[in-house]
Amino acid sequence: MLDKLTTEKRNPSTMQLDQLSVKEVLQLMNKEDQSVPLAVEAALPEITAAVEQVIATFQAGGRLIYTGAGTSGRLGILDAVECPPTFSTPDYMVQGLLAGGMSAFRKAKEGAEDNPSLGAKELEEIGLCAKDTVIGIAASGRTPYVIGALDYAAAVGAAAVSIACNRDAAVSKHARIAIEVETGPEVLAGSTRLKAGTAQKLVLNMISTASMVGIGKVYENLMVDVKPTNDKLQERSKRIIMEATGSPYSLAEDAFNHADGHVKTAIVMLLLDLSKEDAAQKLAEAGGFVRSAIKV
Repeated sequence: MLDKLTTEKRNPSTMQLDQLSVKEVLQLMNKEDQSVPLAVEAALPEITAAVEQVIATFQAGGRLIYTGAGTSGRLGILDAVECPPTFSTPDYMVQGLLAGGMSAFRKAKEGAEDNPSLGAKELEEIGLCAKDTVIGIAASGRTPYVIGALDYAAAVGAAAVSIACNRDAAVSKHARIAIEVETGPEVLAGSTRLKAGTAQKLVLNMISTASMVGIGKVYENLMVDVKPTNDKLQERSKRIIMEATGSPYSLAEDAFNHADGHVKTAIVMLLLDLSKEDAAQKLAEAGGFVRSAIKV
């Protein structure tokens, strides 16, 4: 079975990898990596469908759950944990599940991915329901843990989406939306943390970011729902207010403080010359979209 997967094949361009200089190895890796964005581009229709599904999920009060094993699962967790500080999402809204549990993030538990019932069990434990979307990530496209998770998602009525790096992947047959990014043989045969991992990271970046745009977490190209939990993020928040309103630092800082650190509210306060309460009301009426809230 593995010999049929392009991610497992030997790359004819790198057969002499062990005889190359360091510079030549790096040049070869860089050249191979340049093919990844083009492979992602070919899957944009399916990625679009996935984002539209996730937006609908969030609008219905549902959650986005990434699930995977090894590098694929770790990438899902990385994407999930960045959502609260970047977009002020509650911790439950975007989650990542990894075969073998969180301890497998630091130390691989390779056998865990072979158990489809484990994928289903972990979704059951977090109370997966029909409002949720599950995205199963598998570079090979055949991981039993992911297939079990996707089947459980379908059984409870949740949306099932798959991401694989091979064509006609097994996981695709278990998903409502199947994203297949064919990255081809790796520089180091079978090491799917390389091109396949890069492709998965690009797709996850797209899904989470575009979905947050779709629910009003962005104004222009600014992260206006950033959570200012440390000094750096507080300063970033003030500069976002400055960029969005054209205000000097002193006014942006004042609005930030009066808005209790809520960037969107501060922006609406300044653009419409409103009190904190009236700005918050405007935002609520606009569903959290700054652009809609500032229309007069």
